[in-house]
Amino acid sequence: MNAIAQGAAPPPAPAPSAASAAPSSSLARTARAMVALMKPRITLLVIVTTLGGFYLAPGHPAVERLWMALVGTVLLVSGANALNMYMERVSDGLMMRTRNRPLPTGRLAPPVALWFGVGLGLVALPVLALGVNLLTAGLGLFALLSYVLAYTPLKRRSPTALLVGAVPGAIPPLMGWTAARGTIEVPGLLLFAVLFFWQVPHFLAIALYSAEDYARGGIRVLPLVEGEQIAKRQAIFFTGALVPVSLSLVPFHMAGPAYFVTALVFGLAFFAAAVAGLRPGAGRAWARSFFRLSLLYLTALFIVLALEGSRVA
Repeated sequence: MNAIAQGAAPPPAPAPSAASAAPSSSLARTARAMVALMKPRITLLVIVTTLGGFYLAPGHPAVERLWMALVGTVLLVSGANALNMYMERVSDGLMMRTRNRPLPTGRLAPPVALWFGVGLGLVALPVLALGVNLLTAGLGLFALLSYVLAYTPLKRRSPTALLVGAVPGAIPPLMGWTAARGTIEVPGLLLFAVLFFWQVPHFLAIALYSAEDYARGGIRVLPLVEGEQIAKRQAIFFTGALVPVSLSLVPFHMAGPAYFVTALVFGLAFFAAAVAGLRPGAGRAWARSFFRLSLLYLTALFIVLALEGSRVA
């Protein structure tokens, strides 16, 4: 009898050769690099805000339309992010906060990122046009073109790029609204305004604590061009404007008393934190805490909006 018949352990299977394991490992690294091109954290925020715009719209649109809106928007934003990384691959390699991205490290070749971004955009637009409606697809096209062709090159020329970039950044909740309603209405524009006014102090905080890094990359952020005090005053102005804009959701029956209290309390705290930036000695530590507070503020607003579940009357 052989050894197996006698109960002995069978001989171990031969280990895979390095040559056979290498393609699988290389494919996994490429896949991770392509996911990084899509900027997953930003894409997650887009999903949340698009879903919020759809959910807050009155009526009962088909769930299938929601899924098509989310898929199309995610593809569109991911394509825009990939194209942004392609266009900024040189400056990304000069900055500490971006030097480990796929293109500066050589994990992906630039043409791969270019065609990946173009391909995602070309798929996204028909998904939105055929699966949702032409208006939502048009808003998506405008967001894509303004982000890639206006905001991205403008960053190296003028701090005005921040305001330009805040427009496509604020469009996802409006796209969620138009996906549900098929038209642009005041409540949808208010959701757009909330995200627009929030983005400016949020990104000014990043610019303030990363100014030296942006200088290495040749990005002309406001603290470098106009000075820190001007940047802090801009943060105060937009944070102050954000408070009444956020509260305006209540008169339009998009939110109720719980949201009103949350928006008021967190909004005033956000505004007070912005004003605190003017005090002597308010430097990077303040900017980082202000940045974290901006994330907490937006998270609180959308959580309460979701839990309260109010609809336009």
